[in-house]
Amino acid sequence: MKGKSEQPMFVGIDVSKATLDVALRPEEETWSVSNDTKGIAKLVKTLGKRQPALIVVEATGGYEMSAVVALVEAGLAVAVVNPRQTRDFAKAIGRLAKTDRVDAKMLAHFAEAVQPEPRTLPDEETRALQALVIRRRQLLEMQVSERNRLHQAHQSQKASLESHIEWLEQELNQINEQIRAILQNNAVWREKDDLLRSVPGVGPVLSCTLLAELPELGVLNRKQIAALVGVAPFNNDSGKKKGTRSVWGGRASVRCALYMGALSASQHNPIISAFYQRLIQAGKPSKVALTACMRKLLTILNSMASHGTHWQPNLA
Repeated sequence: MKGKSEQPMFVGIDVSKATLDVALRPEEETWSVSNDTKGIAKLVKTLGKRQPALIVVEATGGYEMSAVVALVEAGLAVAVVNPRQTRDFAKAIGRLAKTDRVDAKMLAHFAEAVQPEPRTLPDEETRALQALVIRRRQLLEMQVSERNRLHQAHQSQKASLESHIEWLEQELNQINEQIRAILQNNAVWREKDDLLRSVPGVGPVLSCTLLAELPELGVLNRKQIAALVGVAPFNNDSGKKKGTRSVWGGRASVRCALYMGALSASQHNPIISAFYQRLIQAGKPSKVALTACMRKLLTILNSMASHGTHWQPNLA
């Protein structure tokens, strides 16, 4: 048990495909383990004995998930943070060198100085839905790339490209069926999906993206949810200068799906469409107006999810 005078311990873990580099703070202790079942088990055992106040890991496209799941299941506090945020922190403290061990030390320092909110581990069903949504996005990106190549391909390569595009279409159909099955078999998700899709402009892609990747919807207030997604405008003022406000950070995958939803809503949703036209008539650039529509649509969805009410234009 820690003594009253003992300082809390903070941990930074730099993740790569093969290894996990670990650094402790305020101790200057570092070590590495393999990023596999054996290495992660060793990491959990070691940190379980030390009981750190917080562990910080960067989001690395999925390589961090096995370690994060194991650490959270062991009862340890883990925060998964945006790499851009930590790189900005490294520049601010003058740590410009970049190696795995240096990055782990920087993450431990970030954990101690910033103390980001630890994440709650989603259950297995939610992780399965998240994996399907991510895989759907990957297949779509591959399909778009192959279709772009098809337009410029030599005649000898077109049959191969067309065959791959057809296969990708079949895979997408299977993924969509699996997503629908998961939503239909979960009463809570089925109800939330029906609620979200009652809004004109919200289709199955935006709905399942919000369910899988924005569980905070309906829990946070409108300013918090906008900042979390990355559609909250930030000021850029200094002295007499009044800079252009801009959005920054947030969950890019949710923001992309929300963009497509707002684009559809600006044409088919009477509330969002009127709001968009009002901004355009006031001289706002179309991109700025559409970003405002994203924020308004998100605010409406957040309020509906919070109160459990379906789309009502007079209330929106």
